[in-house]
Amino acid sequence: MSDLSPAINSRLDSVSSAMDVMTQAAHDGAADAREAAAKALSSTSLFLSRMLYTSTYTITYGVIFPVALVARGIPRDNAAVRGLIEGAQAASRKANGMLHRDV
Repeated sequence: MSDLSPAINSRLDSVSSAMDVMTQAAHDGAADAREAAAKALSSTSLFLSRMLYTSTYTITYGVIFPVALVARGIPRDNAAVRGLIEGAQAASRKANGMLHRDV
């Protein structure tokens, strides 16, 4: 029986050592996964913010700027423009009244 004790202890030590290595590997893997997820979230956030910025910029200067430029060229002293202005003011008053705001 005494001949088997050192062999059993040696095997238990090697199993314990292997378990320690596996535990450390799992811990390191989890830390690496957290770091990779943080980097992925950061780059995704950067991509989405750049896409939003570019889209807004394109809409502003590609659509709104030319429309505003053309609208500035229309003379304000005619019936159609006065009708648009008065209609917009009436719609604004109506919306404020519906929202119970006093202007």
